[in-house]
Amino acid sequence: MADSELPASSLPPPAIGDGLLATDHASLTMRPMGRLFWKFFFAFWLALLLAGSGVGSAVWLHQRALDAGRDLEGGPRAAFLVGETAIVFRYGGIRALRELLSDWDAREGGAHVFVVDDAERELLGRPVAAETLAQARRLAQRPGEPRIARLERVAERDYLFFVPAEGRAPRHGAPSPWLPILTGILASLGFSALLAWYLSKPVRHLRAAFDAVAAGRLDTRIGARMGRRRDEIADLGRDFDHMAGQLQLLISSQRRLLHDVSHELRSPLARLQAAIGLARQRPETLDGALDRIEREAIRLDRLVGELLTLSRLEAGMGGTPGEETDLVELTRIVAEDARFEAEAAGRRVRFFGDGEALIQAHAELLHRALENVIRNAVKFTDEGTVVEIAIVRTSDPERLVVTVSDRGPGVPEDQLQAIFEPFFRGMSRGRAAGFGLGLAIARGAVEAHGGHICALNRACGGLQVEIVLPAQTGFG
Repeated sequence: MADSELPASSLPPPAIGDGLLATDHASLTMRPMGRLFWKFFFAFWLALLLAGSGVGSAVWLHQRALDAGRDLEGGPRAAFLVGETAIVFRYGGIRALRELLSDWDAREGGAHVFVVDDAERELLGRPVAAETLAQARRLAQRPGEPRIARLERVAERDYLFFVPAEGRAPRHGAPSPWLPILTGILASLGFSALLAWYLSKPVRHLRAAFDAVAAGRLDTRIGARMGRRRDEIADLGRDFDHMAGQLQLLISSQRRLLHDVSHELRSPLARLQAAIGLARQRPETLDGALDRIEREAIRLDRLVGELLTLSRLEAGMGGTPGEETDLVELTRIVAEDARFEAEAAGRRVRFFGDGEALIQAHAELLHRALENVIRNAVKFTDEGTVVEIAIVRTSDPERLVVTVSDRGPGVPEDQLQAIFEPFFRGMSRGRAAGFGLGLAIARGAVEAHGGHICALNRACGGLQVEIVLPAQTGFG
């Protein structure tokens, strides 16, 4: 079903260069790093430095504690030997201690207890590494057990007792900490730069895409630039692509609508000018010219009214707030009005529906939608056939369905969606005389009520339009 037989006019989408994405990508690579990159970079770098400093300090302190007795034997055995040696020295003196140490030192596998005086001389003259001696002095100052190093004061002199670790090479100073520190700083710099670049790059693509859309390049898409990302930034890119697609569709639709409106206005205006010119040339035809002018003025007024209605619907302004409406009764009224027009043209209208079907609706707007669909069916059904209108019960109590079925020629399958577009004209045996706005207004009105409308060809011939609306309650 359609409102006229002339083919719909349309405008092609605006021509846009194919090299857009490549150009934007090149401009991105040449553009210096933005503020967001440096914010990410310094934030990550500072966090890494703080975390590294904390962990490094903890490791250093722990290692220092471990290294405090690295060159000394530890454990109960060392503590026992040191304690026994100190007792011998305290009660037997230097001679007894020297004999004991010499005896232990001469035995194979014997204990090697070192005794160093305050002049850093070992009692038996054995060499002692400075680091080992420093470790022993530090451990001797610590309280607690086991005591693996002891400091005894005899005859106004201090003697240090300890057991050096066997088979361990003495250390000649601690390694420099600057190499690992420098390595950590460089590694944190590289990691921070990489992470900041990873996070800021899609944001820069988004910025370039927004600039492109603002410049009118509505075919800009950035989904491919997001790569395999699966995070919120990639979702934002896909949302941008959807927004750009909707904008492109909307602008293209508006341009096509403007073109179609201009085309529709041109014909009645041309006829008005012709009637005025004829009246001036032939005054005796003034009455006929005035009649023609009146008809064209009425036609223009109707076109403007339908355009305003369509514009309000597309803008989401359906009028005053909806009120409780009985869909069965409203459809019955529209069907009764259409019956008079159908009978005058040798056609019939039959309505099926009982009870109540309550919905929240703008009654006048919904009446307009039903009237457009039903009158369109009456116009295109074959002479002598019936247009059937029914309120259909469904398994979903929250939905109400109105079906309008005719016995006309139907619509090609590839045009079943297009018939609801503004100014669409089908090729239906020259029966259409409207502007092609009736079904577009019907779709806008139904969608304004939260429903949807569709058309399908019947197997037995003709077209069936289904209007689905949300119900306030079920059938009464």
